[in-house]
Amino acid sequence: MTASIRDSRYSWFRLLITMLIGTVANVGIWAVIVIMPAVEAEFGASRADASLPFTLTMIGFAFGNLLLGRMVDRLGVTRALMGAACVSAACYGLASLAPSISILSLVHLGLGFGTAVGFGPLIADISHWFVKRRGIAVALVASSNYLSGAIWPTLLSDMLRDSGWQQVYLALALVTLIIVIPLSLLLRRQVPEEDLASAASEAKINAQSAGMSPRVLQFVLGLAGIGCCVAMSMPQVHIVAYCVGLGYGPAVGAEMLSLMLLGGVVSRVISGMVADRLGGLRTLLIGSALQGTALFLFLPYDGLVPLYVVSALFGLSQGGIVPSYALVVREYMPPREAGARVGFVMMMTIFGMALGGWMSGWIYDVSGSYTAAFINGIVWNGMNLVILLALLHRSRPRPLAA
Repeated sequence: MTASIRDSRYSWFRLLITMLIGTVANVGIWAVIVIMPAVEAEFGASRADASLPFTLTMIGFAFGNLLLGRMVDRLGVTRALMGAACVSAACYGLASLAPSISILSLVHLGLGFGTAVGFGPLIADISHWFVKRRGIAVALVASSNYLSGAIWPTLLSDMLRDSGWQQVYLALALVTLIIVIPLSLLLRRQVPEEDLASAASEAKINAQSAGMSPRVLQFVLGLAGIGCCVAMSMPQVHIVAYCVGLGYGPAVGAEMLSLMLLGGVVSRVISGMVADRLGGLRTLLIGSALQGTALFLFLPYDGLVPLYVVSALFGLSQGGIVPSYALVVREYMPPREAGARVGFVMMMTIFGMALGGWMSGWIYDVSGSYTAAFINGIVWNGMNLVILLALLHRSRPRPLAA
């Protein structure tokens, strides 16, 4: 087998299957956002307490990206997918039986772990099969996360209204098993050794140009990821609750979330094409600057129509940020460690989402509004911009050549 397997017809087929799996596997992190108002009402919880299932989901999601990424490096993506699908299905079932919000939150820790296989591990796997179009391939796989959030809440909204959130979770358990496991068997093919050797040489050259070791760059990217995702989490996690507080109702909030995530899909595709020309680091900086601008627009506008517009702009602004981190990792770090390295950086961005989701709920409880929470997100986004500007000044990033 020759290096021509990269960017080949098989690569694009694998990309399609990977996106289908990701659209189902990622639903675990979005379902909890949609049921948040129902959980708050059922258990009589505060807004911060009602945010805890999401926070625990994201913590499990973070560690799952790291540990399942290592599993992909050692055992292949198929085994990781099958095991994680079983974990997710079991946690959906247990969550539907939870007698308190504390137990529900603990179960969501496991649900987040299983859900993680649909993000960082899949991104790391698909990055091996492309060179010329790695940016767009990674962006499309990352988009399956947003497609999941855009599609499933709308599909399940009628069941949520008529039968309750417990039935929603039981349905998701069944869907996860019957879709993810069969499709994962189509991904058993391994990356050719000659491709790994070629990619290792390219990454070594780029790492030398950056002037820092993979370990140092990994931790710097992780710190930047926390900053950008604390900012990102404010609208994504709390948009439904925000709309309820403004009197628009949860259905409007779910529509805005879907609009935001669909905009994120478009943003990720465009960012992937940009990254194939400019490289991951410059694309990451552009996305972070646009996110900060869009986040600021939530402050003066809280009318119904303006909120729809700002939600769409926010999605279009920030969607390409997280996959750009994965591209930087793949451009500068050893390919045989892709699962673990990408998993670590994804873990840090998810910690930022978890921290920001909880922090925004706490700020709301203290201040009685989301204004201070939006300002908090803008400040964290500024920290991210400072780090990225320093990295860009220090390094000379460039996209990989075929």
